[in-house]
Amino acid sequence: MEPQHRPSADRRLSRIHRLGAALCALLLLAFGALGLADGLPFFGTHGERVAGLSSNGLLSTVSIATAAVLLAAALRGGRQASSTAIAVGALFVLSGFVNLALLDSSANLLAFRIPNVLFSFAMGLLLAALGMYGRVSGGLPHDNPYWLRRHPQAVPAATTRAVAAGLSGASALPGAVGPSGATAVRPGNPG
Repeated sequence: MEPQHRPSADRRLSRIHRLGAALCALLLLAFGALGLADGLPFFGTHGERVAGLSSNGLLSTVSIATAAVLLAAALRGGRQASSTAIAVGALFVLSGFVNLALLDSSANLLAFRIPNVLFSFAMGLLLAALGMYGRVSGGLPHDNPYWLRRHPQAVPAATTRAVAAGLSGASALPGAVGPSGATAVRPGNPG
């Protein structure tokens, strides 16, 4: 579908997904750039303070790479931004748990401390929520593009209203199933 022909709900969701991924990416990019600008040791397990978090060169590099992935997804489109934000959010939460287990050990290659773990959980939940916004729910509206993709047999609301109003023509589809589950019939045709 061409972007100018997408429904307004689709464009609005796409904008939210892209903007959310881009803003999170900019935050990660700033954190990573500050860490690299400070010339932190690449594999230091104790790290240095950067923007209130502990960091080393490896964590700064990983942050910049993650930001690049999120920015690329935001530039590609809303559906890609949404899927990428969900996946990266899940990885952030997983990273929080793994690095919580590795605190104060020689395997703490990303120099995590408790604030980093909390940030990882918060960023992961934020990204996942932004990615799932308008996409995952039991009560999505029937003009939602994700609901429409899951229910291709559904008749758009405008067509259903035209059928209910008794209008004939191309907009009244015989045999189409409306949102109530009733079969739409053109006026004058036996049902």
